[in-house]
Amino acid sequence: MHVWGEALILDSLNLQGSYNQPLGMSSAQSDTLFLDCTIRGLQVELSDTCTECLARVLPLFCPRPGGAELAKQPPSTSSEPWGLLWKVDLKVEDVNLFTLSALVGALELRLDTLTVLGNAESCTVSVQGMVLALVKSIMEKMQPCCKAPAIPNPVANLSMLSVTYHSSIRSLEVQCGEGLAVLWSPPDHMHLYHHTLATLQCHEALRSALGHGPSPSLPPESAASHPTAPPETPLQPDGSPPKRLLSLSLELSSAKLTAFVSEANYISLAAERTSVSWHGGALHGYCPELAAGFDGHSIFSFKEVEVKLLPELEEVVLHRCAFPTLRTLRNRGWAFSFASVSIEFPYQYDFSRTLDAAVGVQKWLKGLHRRGRPGVPALPPDLLLKVTHFSWVFLDDVFEVKLRDNYELMKDESKESAKRLQLLDAKVAALRKQHGELLPARKIEELYASLEKKNIEIYIQRSRRLYANTPMRRALLTWSMAHLELVAMADESFHGTERVLEQMRDVDGVSPFPTEGLEMVTQWCRMVKGRAGSFFVRIRDYPRYLFEIRNWQLSGRLIGAEQSGQACSRRRQLLKLGLPWGDATVERNMHPLKFYHDFHSEISQFTIVWGPCWDPAWTLISQCVDLLTKPSEDPSAPLPWWDKSRLLLHGDWHMDVEQANLHQLATEDPYNTTENMHWEWSHLSFHWKPGQFVFKGNLDINVRTASKYDDCCFLHLPDLCMTLDLQWLCHGNPHDHHGVVLRSPEFLPEVPAGQQYDSYRAFRSENLNLSIRMDLTRPKHSQPRILLYSSTLRWMQNFWATWTSVTRPICRGKLFNNMKPSKKKLGQHYKQLSYTALFPRLQVHYWASFAQQRGIQVECCQGHIFTRATQRLIPQAGTVMRRLVSEWSITQMVSDLSQVTVHLMASTCDENADHRLDTLVKKTHLLSLSSLAYQRHSNRTAEEELPLRDGDDGFHTHQLHLVDLRASWTTMNRDIAFGLYDGYKKAAVLKRNLSTEVLKGLKIDTQLQAKKLKRGSLSAHSIPARVTVPITSGRPERASSGGAYMLQKLIEETDKFVVFTEEESGASEQLCGIAACQTDDIYNRNCLIELVNCQMVLRGAETEGCVIVSAAKAQLLQCQHHPAWYGDTLKQKTSWTCLLDGMQYFATTESGPTEREPGQLWLEVKNIVEHRQRSLDSVQELMESGQAVGGMVSTTTDWNQPSEAQQTQQVQRIISHCSCRMYYISYSHDIDPELATQIKPPETSANQEKEDLLKKQEGAVDTFTLIHHDLEISTNPAQYAMILDIVNNLLLHVEPKRKEHSEKKQRVRFQLEISSNPEEQCSSILHLQEAVRQHVAQIRQLEKQMYSNMKSLQDDSKNESLLDLNHRLRQQLSQEKADLQLESEELNILIRCFKDFQLQRANKMELRKQPEDVSVARRTEFYFAQARWRLTEEDGQLGIAELELQRFLYSKVNKSDDTAEHLLELGWVTMNNLLPNAVYKVVLRPQSPCQSGRQLALRIFSKVRPPVGGISIKEHFEVNVVPLTIQLTHQFFHRMMGFFFPGRNVEEEEVGDEEDKSKLVTTGIPVVKPRQLIVADDSLGPGKGVAQGLNRTSGVRRSFRKAPEHPVDDIDKMKERAAMNNSFIYIKIPQVPLCVSYKGEKNSVDWGDLNLVLPCLEYHNKTWTWLDFAMAVKRDSRKALVAQVIKEKLRLKPAAGAEARGKLESKSDAPIQQQEEYEKARLLIGLSVGDKNPSKKSIFGRRK
Repeated sequence: MHVWGEALILDSLNLQGSYNQPLGMSSAQSDTLFLDCTIRGLQVELSDTCTECLARVLPLFCPRPGGAELAKQPPSTSSEPWGLLWKVDLKVEDVNLFTLSALVGALELRLDTLTVLGNAESCTVSVQGMVLALVKSIMEKMQPCCKAPAIPNPVANLSMLSVTYHSSIRSLEVQCGEGLAVLWSPPDHMHLYHHTLATLQCHEALRSALGHGPSPSLPPESAASHPTAPPETPLQPDGSPPKRLLSLSLELSSAKLTAFVSEANYISLAAERTSVSWHGGALHGYCPELAAGFDGHSIFSFKEVEVKLLPELEEVVLHRCAFPTLRTLRNRGWAFSFASVSIEFPYQYDFSRTLDAAVGVQKWLKGLHRRGRPGVPALPPDLLLKVTHFSWVFLDDVFEVKLRDNYELMKDESKESAKRLQLLDAKVAALRKQHGELLPARKIEELYASLEKKNIEIYIQRSRRLYANTPMRRALLTWSMAHLELVAMADESFHGTERVLEQMRDVDGVSPFPTEGLEMVTQWCRMVKGRAGSFFVRIRDYPRYLFEIRNWQLSGRLIGAEQSGQACSRRRQLLKLGLPWGDATVERNMHPLKFYHDFHSEISQFTIVWGPCWDPAWTLISQCVDLLTKPSEDPSAPLPWWDKSRLLLHGDWHMDVEQANLHQLATEDPYNTTENMHWEWSHLSFHWKPGQFVFKGNLDINVRTASKYDDCCFLHLPDLCMTLDLQWLCHGNPHDHHGVVLRSPEFLPEVPAGQQYDSYRAFRSENLNLSIRMDLTRPKHSQPRILLYSSTLRWMQNFWATWTSVTRPICRGKLFNNMKPSKKKLGQHYKQLSYTALFPRLQVHYWASFAQQRGIQVECCQGHIFTRATQRLIPQAGTVMRRLVSEWSITQMVSDLSQVTVHLMASTCDENADHRLDTLVKKTHLLSLSSLAYQRHSNRTAEEELPLRDGDDGFHTHQLHLVDLRASWTTMNRDIAFGLYDGYKKAAVLKRNLSTEVLKGLKIDTQLQAKKLKRGSLSAHSIPARVTVPITSGRPERASSGGAYMLQKLIEETDKFVVFTEEESGASEQLCGIAACQTDDIYNRNCLIELVNCQMVLRGAETEGCVIVSAAKAQLLQCQHHPAWYGDTLKQKTSWTCLLDGMQYFATTESGPTEREPGQLWLEVKNIVEHRQRSLDSVQELMESGQAVGGMVSTTTDWNQPSEAQQTQQVQRIISHCSCRMYYISYSHDIDPELATQIKPPETSANQEKEDLLKKQEGAVDTFTLIHHDLEISTNPAQYAMILDIVNNLLLHVEPKRKEHSEKKQRVRFQLEISSNPEEQCSSILHLQEAVRQHVAQIRQLEKQMYSNMKSLQDDSKNESLLDLNHRLRQQLSQEKADLQLESEELNILIRCFKDFQLQRANKMELRKQPEDVSVARRTEFYFAQARWRLTEEDGQLGIAELELQRFLYSKVNKSDDTAEHLLELGWVTMNNLLPNAVYKVVLRPQSPCQSGRQLALRIFSKVRPPVGGISIKEHFEVNVVPLTIQLTHQFFHRMMGFFFPGRNVEEEEVGDEEDKSKLVTTGIPVVKPRQLIVADDSLGPGKGVAQGLNRTSGVRRSFRKAPEHPVDDIDKMKERAAMNNSFIYIKIPQVPLCVSYKGEKNSVDWGDLNLVLPCLEYHNKTWTWLDFAMAVKRDSRKALVAQVIKEKLRLKPAAGAEARGKLESKSDAPIQQQEEYEKARLLIGLSVGDKNPSKKSIFGRRK
């Protein structure tokens, strides 16, 4: 026990010693001294009272002068080692040293055993059981003295300490045994600090009492106010060691330091087998294992730690040579080497709290022990860091880990249990087969029950042994580096505050510096050089690394600076020290530490992998990162990561990467490795500047998918320079980060009510404008390429849907104690995005089908593309807080392309066995153009930036300007284009029908439906609205009211033999296309296409040669109209208007197939443009006949060369300059929801039934209208045949197999009517949907199997089993695709019929197929105001006839039941004979002159049914003609028949009786000369739809007919026969009065002004060709006209000179008896004439 106040207590003292002095005076021997002392129970107390007593007593024993002399003697005596030989052995036991203070208690130092062994050479001090403890309050008079292990709450505890000093070599060795433990806290530190000050003050008081001066290290006046830290070993400024060198060696077996930085947080440091040596100014330390823990968590772990401090590092000196700007050649340096550095942060551990408290304690200690700063700080040492392996880990939630592992276990166990169940089923089946009915059912139930129980037991056992063999996954994020080496070098050129600021201005030149300067708290600048062998970042146990960097080398400047804040920018941190000090306040600077860098790095491989499926894990990582740094005390909202990086990081970063990769995952499975988009950069040069990223290199973007489309490089951009400019939209300067002033909460200024204070207001970015520029104009070896498949586009749609999906909140809410506001995504921060692309050449390939190898190729030269889009964030309605909806809109788009060429590609064979495209792909030209200019503007930009031009109705969203467009349309182009469209349509239908939205109920207003009246449907035999006077029998009236009046009007007009219309206006204004293109309801002028000098080449399927259509100027306008109600349906109308000026038509003259040019024929620009005044100053222009019709024009095959340099054929102008207008109106159900809400439902009126009869029958019908005003036409027979071939096979070609689709749809309708239960119908649709989905899944599975099989074949290409498997997989894939197409079509029909049935059921209508259910599906109209048609000979120059047509109208109406109605109307027609020496110049003209636009000279109406057996069905065919005057010659007739029906001998004698004639024309084969059958090559099917109406295959001249590519078999012959024939159900031709004049050959009868009447002809159920129909009309007309001719001859002989006008009157006034006599004469004379003159020619007969 120690009694306070006793200064010295000694229990026992045993002292023995001897002193020997040599007898002689020789200096070779020295005196010897031996001491042996043993002390027990030593207690020493140092207090103020003791110090005061000693200060008074010691001067009495020690005089001051003597003491001063003795103080100077030890240095001189110690310098003579041979003066005294001594040996001391001191042992002290139970030593207790106390320092007593009246304020802070006492300090106790306990030494169990102290042993000192010393001699003249060395001295060793050993301590056993040393403890340092604090007695903070003295409550008792005595303090117990116990052994060291029994002392409670020691500050420091050491079991053994040995200190050895060798005087000869000046070496000090310190060895610490096991169990060094230090427990530190700020209150303990204050106690120790106070006791240390008290001890130093006692020492100074005793020195003053003894007469010594004050200690130079601690002045008396400054000792109390400025305490000092222990002095360090002095070094010279140049790093050389002091004159008296001391070697220090420290060995520490184990040590643990625990520092409490607050009451609840502490930091611990543990080291094992540590050794430290100091020799010659060099420090070397080594520790095999060092660990640092925070709050009991082992976070930092270091292995094989080696530390060196050398005056000069040779390795650093070599690194300095790489930087010639460094001035300092050599510098001292620290070298740290670690074999392993491991950092692990527990899940949801708040590391920032402990770290912030530790930094506060460090600041407090720094202020407590601060000494005066030196005037010129020394150059800091260099730093060399080497780490063999570095690891940074965020630990995952244990619950999440176990949940995932248990899920995988359950999945595996379900498969295993299914296998066990299959085995049991097999055994039970075997038992039943063996025992039959004798096997009891109870036994079977017991077996299955026991199996279920066994499955549960196995699952429990596996769950318990889950982590027995494999440890549990712990990591959420793992960042690892290997072979890390980092060098940081200091230099005089950037040492010091001013020089560091200069370096900052040099690195960060864009940021404005304050005019008053910057005051820094921390500033340093280092030249950094480092490298890393590998750099990996992995999330959880995902198979792909987030970051993968290999061979990374880095060099450059790095500056760290922390701005000194004002008083308002300093926060106060309280430190609880306890009594008597209270709480200490530490001022902390709130400004962050900023980094300024100028780096250049080289990387061999850089790979980044990211996908939305990793976002949940990344959210957890973000929460872990937030726990590393403490949030600022500033009440402002925290900055997002992009603004924080702008605030903390400044400067440039250059990076040269040999191979860079970016993988964008495309699935929701984070463990998937096959589905991703791969951005591959080679030789990438990356430059990061403030607000700009620059990428230079070769870029390939690949689609990685586990199918045969794998490794599809859909984008190849060589020598790309991509620049990303970031424009941060801020209230202030976005680069002025120095102006950000953070404020402490108690220094906040006043802000208006309702607003929140924001220190970052001027710096925080409101939005971001991103500009992307891709420049490909640099010199290169290859051109940019784009390769796309239809499956690639579908994959990209899924990829886009995956990347734009909304992520779920992760670990947020009250349950997870996370109520922070959600962080804003960078994607929602964009306000404007602009994209610019520059390229010298570009090639685009699109393959719609890999198997069929059908696609498009686009090539262009110099191009420029610019696009600007803006984003708008729309809040969602409702009371629930939801994310803002992002809406992107394109505000501007500008594209300029030159020399664009588009080809269609197709291969004749299927895909190869190695799944590669066929190299022998046929390319056919589609279009090309010299330049393309495209502009797009939004409504807002167009209104604000683009002023309206004079005469314009408004701006256009899309504007396209094409120059020198050259297009080709052939049968091959048609087949490929239809194939591409068919594939796209099928894919779109499949996607729509498999969606969950397809079966959602139709929203029908039941109240509105109840108010609607029952209306009649459209008549099946109705005609278009253009023709308003139905004159054919069997056609119903247009309206119920007014029918009698219309009938009476019809009777009155029968004598005039003309057809009238109800409207007085011109026929062109009554067309449906023009009427539907009104402009009063347009809300968006969407598209305007302008074409200059365009031309199109048309080639038929059955004729050689081509037709070229050109236009000097063309405009195509698309408008979107406001939605409107059509009947009961709300539809969106879109109209297209096309205006063509300066149109010309050219055609090749007759030539054989062998003379055909291999290249494409094009017109030159001079022949396309419209010349107002043209001087014929050259021979070529004289030969080309100017601009007149029929002139010959030279062509060119190479657009870039003139025609003079090429040997090309000439083409003839068949239509001269004219203009054309086209209108197309389409209706759809896709309506903008915003517009649909503004449309009111239709009002029901009392006479709605009457209105429906007039209006509803037309409804919303897709309509195409073509109008030509004035046409000058000139064609020869070959050109006429070519035009008909083009019209049949190119222009009027419709989709095949419509009849089969209609029949299927009708059958499904009946099925739905039979089973009227909607639930059953929905169930059948769902089952069919599931079947189609299974087919799709099976196709994907087969593609994945083929993918893996192809990967195996790459390694072993000759493996027969793999080749067989590949063949079988291909067959299965083809079969699955075929089944998918069939079931997809069936599903589409079923869904459409189901929706129609639901709608009709809502309207309470019966579901039955009635004639009135037929509606108009499509309408086509062609109108010519005036046309002159010159029919020429084969040379194209000599004329045969000239036909003038006025007000020509042809309309075609397609019905929903696949029927069609054709209507041809002609207002006026005349035909002139152009043959030389013609008797009659006018061949054909109406008898009455043209009165008005209401008169029609010809009307042809035909109703066509779908073909049956390939034969076209004409249900109704009617011809109405006005009275005509015909003046015909035999020569002209034969020339015309040869023109229209070449190859047929019209002189052949026809069969006598009618039955044989019917049989003959039914077969379609002539009697004498059978025709050569030509089969049209149509890969899409035999059906040609309505094109049969103009089929002239039989009339094609042999020189223009293509030779068959394949042998013709019987089936082809049958198809050809069916294609040539037409089945006429009903034909009617009303009677037509004629005035006929005929001039025959020599020795033939001539007729003049015969008044004849063509009888009314009717035919029923005839199967004829068009020529057979003409021959039948001819035959029947001849029979009826023979009697009229004879009668006219007999009557006109006595009155040969009578006027022509009296002929008709005499015929009408003759009595009935005279007519009967004439009839008898006709019968007698006519027969006799026919028998007597068989060899004479007549107009109705032919020569035998």
